[in-house]
Amino acid sequence: MPHTASRFLAEGPRVGIRHFTLADGDEFTARARESKDLHHPWLFPPDTAEAYAAYAGRLIEDPARAGFLVCEKGEGGADGTLAGFININNIVHGAFQCGALGYGAFAHAAGRGLMREGLDLVIGHAFGPLRLHRLEINVQPGNTASIALARACGFRLEGFSPDMLFIDGAWRDHERWALTAEMRTSG
Repeated sequence: MPHTASRFLAEGPRVGIRHFTLADGDEFTARARESKDLHHPWLFPPDTAEAYAAYAGRLIEDPARAGFLVCEKGEGGADGTLAGFININNIVHGAFQCGALGYGAFAHAAGRGLMREGLDLVIGHAFGPLRLHRLEINVQPGNTASIALARACGFRLEGFSPDMLFIDGAWRDHERWALTAEMRTSG
């Protein structure tokens, strides 16, 4: 049987991560629609073809962003269904070497540890090939699942930002969580 190269940038036992493509639109938007109850009121991923094309286009083209799809590994390590997504936004190089993470699981994958594995892979990619030094996550205080994921991946709580982001019609408070390359290697 011939070996075929993986499309994954990195892979673990159950998931792999890869970049967004425009061809992922149908599956991504279907998963986003299935996951509305899980995501509300925290995030609103694109759920139409037009919205996905604009969203993915920004992640593909903007050097200050990097978007990753978390894919369940299928038979023989092949690409499987989308479990979720993780984006690094506001990437700044130079002396800062930092990016801000945003993420979401799809409903069928929630609570199965797939996003934890995927986030660990994205962190490794950020501190490796992307050469970042620091990653930040801003989380609404009531989003216990997101806070648990940040904590499980080694992020530390650094502070509180009142009225930080405009989400679902109002300015929302956020907790600031961060991880540096040194924290990852020492822990």
